Amino acid sequence: MPYYTGSIVAVPTARKQDYIAHAAASWQVFHKYGAERMVETWGVDVPHGKLTDLHRAVEAKEDETVVFSWIAWPDRAASDAAWQKMEQDSAMAALPEMPFDGSRMIYGGFKPVYAQGEPVSGGYYQGFALAVPEGNQTPYVAMADEGWQMFAKRGALAMVEAWGEDVPHGKRTDFYRAAQAVEGEVPVFSWIAWPDRDTCDAASKAMEAEMEGAGMPEMPFDGKRMIWGGFEPVFDSGASS
Repeated sequence: MPYYTGSIVAVPTARKQDYIAHAAASWQVFHKYGAERMVETWGVDVPHGKLTDLHRAVEAKEDETVVFSWIAWPDRAASDAAWQKMEQDSAMAALPEMPFDGSRMIYGGFKPVYAQGEPVSGGYYQGFALAVPEGNQTPYVAMADEGWQMFAKRGALAMVEAWGEDVPHGKRTDFYRAAQAVEGEVPVFSWIAWPDRDTCDAASKAMEAEMEGAGMPEMPFDGKRMIWGGFEPVFDSGASS
């Protein structure tokens, strides 16, 4: 089963090209140890929320941009083995200096519990992080399927919902803090791929219009603590190979 290393970080906006160069160099090492794909996406529509948001998740400053990324592995065993080996590889130490504050990056290992569409290279992504009660995986997947039916008919290319399996608690930031998770909740990392931002925005407006006047459906998690944003890809190993 595929497995993902998901991460969110704040990058100085002025260092965008440095970040892209660092990602390209890092991919060479990850690919050497079995990674199948790496996607790095740059925030272009990341709202500030009342309770939680992606900016607060990584303590982003005014001159920083939120980046939403993932690495795809064949399975968790391959991922775990790769990270252990890379810690001893001098190639990691030889990478360019990280153009961001790594102490504020949040990351974890996630298994897909719902995936639709083809693993294509989207021109625009919606990225999400949330906390779901561990006993609500089945209703969450059912809700995701209902959502996909709406997104797909309006042009979405793919959707992945990934359930936290190896998500560490950090000293400063982590996925639990990001979604204000309480005991018994699991971090979820997900994204929707679109051809472009215009298609995504048009779909959102159409769905809002359809739901106007209707009551909010019951959700198997606290939607007020879900964080999300719109992102454009700046590095995609699948597109460049």
